[in-house]
Amino acid sequence: MRKSRVSSASRKNRGAPPVTETKFVRYMGLSLSGGKSDKSCLAVLDYYQDQKRLILSRLHEKIRTEEFVSADHKIVEMIDQLKDNAVSIMIDAPLTLPKSVIETAPCEGFETSNDPEIKWMRQFQHGLPKKRQRKIFTPYTQRPVELYLSELEEENLDVQHALGANHAPITARAVYLKRRLPLDCFEVFPKLSVWRLGNELKVNKSHLRSYRNSVGGEEARRAFLNALADKTGLFLYQQDFRLLCENPHAFDSLIAALMGYLKAHKKTQERPADFPKGAAWIEFPKSKVF
Repeated sequence: MRKSRVSSASRKNRGAPPVTETKFVRYMGLSLSGGKSDKSCLAVLDYYQDQKRLILSRLHEKIRTEEFVSADHKIVEMIDQLKDNAVSIMIDAPLTLPKSVIETAPCEGFETSNDPEIKWMRQFQHGLPKKRQRKIFTPYTQRPVELYLSELEEENLDVQHALGANHAPITARAVYLKRRLPLDCFEVFPKLSVWRLGNELKVNKSHLRSYRNSVGGEEARRAFLNALADKTGLFLYQQDFRLLCENPHAFDSLIAALMGYLKAHKKTQERPADFPKGAAWIEFPKSKVF
């Protein structure tokens, strides 16, 4: 089947010139759901360096458990089969636990703890302007990166704690999977990535706010994909474009894989200079990447 770029120049004729080289670098993105659901999706982006072409080569959606074969096993097996030429796997879930729930970590009160991560969170929160003061951080649910992202001067992103009520099961699954995966794993936050990239691509802000909504989300994802393809030359299979528009988890898996590509090209945001060494970080785009 021919590949198709979803761009203004090719919406009527979706055919694309065939790839004539075999040398490529692969970036994978995993959108992870709870272990009991079937919403997890895996996207695979291949970058052909000589031709400077980025292609979504595979999209696996709704990875589910079947009889006695778990969805976790399927994910590991898929990634293991696709790992040749792959650089990384980017996952939209926390890959580490908050410091205070790790048994080997000191168990001091966080008001006085000298643990580098907890001390940083305490100093960071104390340094916020009084009008932006929040409830005190909780180092048994929260990590430095989540506190940092929650204070970015961006659209309200609703940053979830790694062990918050809504996110804890997915964090547990991601930490479990990370130990079994054959590639370096990095965290991503698709909502922030979509907001930053979408602003640069001049996608309507109402689309960026609603891209995961049940009402209007499909239209928003279509607008974003078309703008992205027009700017980057991203090529997609026609059926994959349809799935990306229909399924927000599939869309997030593509955004995750794209963060792998941007990270490899040094276009993701660096850690702050004073950020604690060894603390988890989330890969998201710089303000300008295109």
